[in-house]
Amino acid sequence: MAKRFDLIVFDWDGTLMDSAGAIVSSVQAAAIDLGLAPPSDERARHIIGLGLEEALRHALPDLPEAHYDDLVDRYRHHYLSRDHELELFEGAGELVRELGEAGHHLGIATGKSRKGLDRALAGSGIGGLFHATRCADECHSKPHPQMLEELMDEFAVPPARTLMIGDTTHDLLMAKNAGVPAVAAAYGAHPREALAAEAPLHLARDIGDLRQWLFANA
Repeated sequence: MAKRFDLIVFDWDGTLMDSAGAIVSSVQAAAIDLGLAPPSDERARHIIGLGLEEALRHALPDLPEAHYDDLVDRYRHHYLSRDHELELFEGAGELVRELGEAGHHLGIATGKSRKGLDRALAGSGIGGLFHATRCADECHSKPHPQMLEELMDEFAVPPARTLMIGDTTHDLLMAKNAGVPAVAAAYGAHPREALAAEAPLHLARDIGDLRQWLFANA
């Protein structure tokens, strides 16, 4: 079939990288380090995809403003102690490679920092497959559409020819705000029911299902 999307943009954590569990446990450990009650798994998973400082403010809204820098430092300590153990979801690297070979422009829009994404891309072995990336410390955080708007401008691709793939409602709302179709990675951070409420084109149950949908529809 004719190619429907010229630009495919992926979220990173929970969509390509199996990192949601590490993020949740790092947020909770950082809270404990500061003598705070840790957020529940559900609350910690909900903030995945946002920029780090905004995410931690959502996770622990009652923390005095003066202590958020300490919370960020403790989160980074715990996450960096295990990020070398994190791996791509099975089949994710092959999927990205196949999409590039099929002629799609490939991008990333992530809540990670530039430094964090560059480290993750280098460790994953697939960093060279992406044509452009945007991070939360160089754009507005999701669900603001800036990341997608900049990627579309860079490749001169209109919203109707762009596809966003992400595992959180933040990803789907960013796509909606940019006028871009979206597919939900329903194997990541946010519950399937919450993702379905945003009416994505498809709810992928795993990477294999995502690949099958993309090569039939994208």
